[in-house]
Amino acid sequence: MSHPVAAHFTEPTTDYWQSIRPAEPQVSTEGPWRHGYPARLPDGRVLVLPIRQLASEPQHAVASLLVNQASMEVVDTLAQSLAERLRPLAPECVIGLPTLGLTLAPLVARALGHSRYLPMGYSRKFWYDEALSAPVHSITSPVPGKRIYLDPHLLPLLHGKRLALVDDALSTGTTMLAAWDLIEAIGGQVVACGVAMLQGRRWADRLGPERTTKVVGVFDSPLLQAVPEGWVLRT
Repeated sequence: MSHPVAAHFTEPTTDYWQSIRPAEPQVSTEGPWRHGYPARLPDGRVLVLPIRQLASEPQHAVASLLVNQASMEVVDTLAQSLAERLRPLAPECVIGLPTLGLTLAPLVARALGHSRYLPMGYSRKFWYDEALSAPVHSITSPVPGKRIYLDPHLLPLLHGKRLALVDDALSTGTTMLAAWDLIEAIGGQVVACGVAMLQGRRWADRLGPERTTKVVGVFDSPLLQAVPEGWVLRT
């Protein structure tokens, strides 16, 4: 018989991701934090992220971002900041990864001066080619048999272009790896991978050293562990 996990400094996330706080030099970088983690943006401002306790590991937690629940101000700020980090790499086409990467990708593409972006998806349309898909398995989408697809009609728009893959977050790296492998297998040149949040460093081991050098993020979100006073950086 399973037992409910005892909540350790967690709370509803209704009010999170709705605003960005001014720069606060006194914000703790070591914790302990109670309900929210203060992620520092490149300009010094702070986006407070809700701390989510892991059901499978109650002593561990992550600071989470759901861009489709964020205010437009927050989404616009993250997209603009990400576009500025991608601009020096001169991507000619932005590819959005499902699901939450599709919230950021069109805004990033527009900020880079592009008239469109190219979406990937988890839903297989009847005209899709199974060869233009790859299996995915992530901590947020553990359902077996899930695949990521590229519409075959979009292929001509990728050929000969410098490509940037865009997602909301990079955690374990499994979804990004599947998309990256697929795009390169069909001849795409991935020059950058851009995300709003870099969560921990597990993704670096999965992507490998060469691809890791092409990753850019807006802010870091560490893995956390419980202490009596709240949450601190996971060791």
